[in-house]
Amino acid sequence: MNVYQVLVERLAGELSKRNALIATAESCTGGWIAKVLTDMPGSSAWFEYGFVSYGNNAKTTMLGVNPTLIEKYGAVSAEVAEAMVTGALAASGAQLALAVTGIAGPEGGTPDKPIGTVWFAFAGAGRGVVSDRKHFEGDRDTVRRQTVSTALTGVLQYLEKSGG
Repeated sequence: MNVYQVLVERLAGELSKRNALIATAESCTGGWIAKVLTDMPGSSAWFEYGFVSYGNNAKTTMLGVNPTLIEKYGAVSAEVAEAMVTGALAASGAQLALAVTGIAGPEGGTPDKPIGTVWFAFAGAGRGVVSDRKHFEGDRDTVRRQTVSTALTGVLQYLEKSGG
């Protein structure tokens, strides 16, 4: 059993206990989180929406991210990650959502936001939004793999801290 399977199994159990659905809003992972969630048989009981909002237009049209946030803070920012997660929660009707936006490389990094910078956001209906920034080392694939496992771990921690 790989790390994704272990985390998804835990998340599935938590969501099933709560009779809750999760939605994902992904940029740099391109749907990879939704893929590992749906690798588990029976995932339709707790996963229904996966938004791949890779480009800025997708963030605004699918998730309702205000274009001014992207212009002011950049697509890879706490503000945009939080807008993505609240947009996913609203559009899906799910009880829980996660969002990721980052720079996986090999291009696109800046001194302020180097390659490997990823913002995560988590939200639950009536529970508020939490965001966090991580920096991962490695090539594009390594950054994306770490993003997926960190997102799954993060949403489990969010559930714990928010009282489920």
